[in-house]
Amino acid sequence: MAEQTPNHKPPVCVTGANGFIGTWLVRTLLDHGYATVHASVLPGSDAAHIRSLSGVVVHEADVLDAAAVAAAIEGCAGGGVFHVASPCTLEDPEDPQTELVVPAVQGTLNVLAAAKMYGVRRVVLTSSISALVPNPNWPRDKVFDESSWTDLDYCKYRQKWYPVSKTLAEEAAGEFAEKHRLDVVAIHPATCLGPLLQPGLNASCAVLQQLLQGSTDTQEYHWLGAVHVKDVAEAQVLLFETPAASGRYLCTNGIYQFGDFAERVSKLFPEFPVHRFTGETQPGLVACKEAAKRLIDLGLVFTPVEDAVSDTVESLRAKGFLQQEQPKS
Repeated sequence: MAEQTPNHKPPVCVTGANGFIGTWLVRTLLDHGYATVHASVLPGSDAAHIRSLSGVVVHEADVLDAAAVAAAIEGCAGGGVFHVASPCTLEDPEDPQTELVVPAVQGTLNVLAAAKMYGVRRVVLTSSISALVPNPNWPRDKVFDESSWTDLDYCKYRQKWYPVSKTLAEEAAGEFAEKHRLDVVAIHPATCLGPLLQPGLNASCAVLQQLLQGSTDTQEYHWLGAVHVKDVAEAQVLLFETPAASGRYLCTNGIYQFGDFAERVSKLFPEFPVHRFTGETQPGLVACKEAAKRLIDLGLVFTPVEDAVSDTVESLRAKGFLQQEQPKS
């Protein structure tokens, strides 16, 4: 096993490296002194924004192509794999099993198998709050925490396939890790905001974009709170570098109603037609400022949500993803 010293950090691999979280993670790893980052990207996708970074070796690998995944992870013995890649569409999938579930589950298993084969020290799995909620059986007076699991039957009945894909992928990862004695730690980001370093619009920032443009969607099924993407990237590195880290880690700057979030956004940007919600957007959701206590206890300091919103809006404007503001009537 490669010894990790202040002057020598082992090579690591990031899957989905040119996406929203992946790009931030690659840059954060470089900032933390990781001299070699294997960046796995979907073949044919735009990776120019990470190819230009010193120390980044780009591998084109569909997560369903086990040989290509293995080639991306080869050389990371004693280091880590950050599995971020998982399909997430802005539109409802036509074939959810093929578009979301199979790539999420089998892709994760391919990554873990390669990590095991090449002697990777730890895999940090980017799960999601979508593997925690919706969970309609959760006690109404209890704060959501890492012991919650998404109710698959509930999601299937309501055609909510992304939570299904993330939950099944994490369950498969847990079974693989136990069977093969592989060290796997999972992180569960809430709605992820911040500057877009990648060229396209990602699904989580689209939640804010649509809210700014008057959407009345309450995000009922998949909301616990929001988090700055740079905090997610820092948390991923922290979980890799903390030997005692294990299990699941919720990553959000508090739990609160989406209606409360909308009100904050409206006050920050009154020039946009942000909808004012009445009543609870998430019935029975218990608010909690330090919901990510497991990460806070490891030393993570969260960026204020207002800063995350402002950074996102500035980036959406710069990239042309926000239509001209319209004054509220």
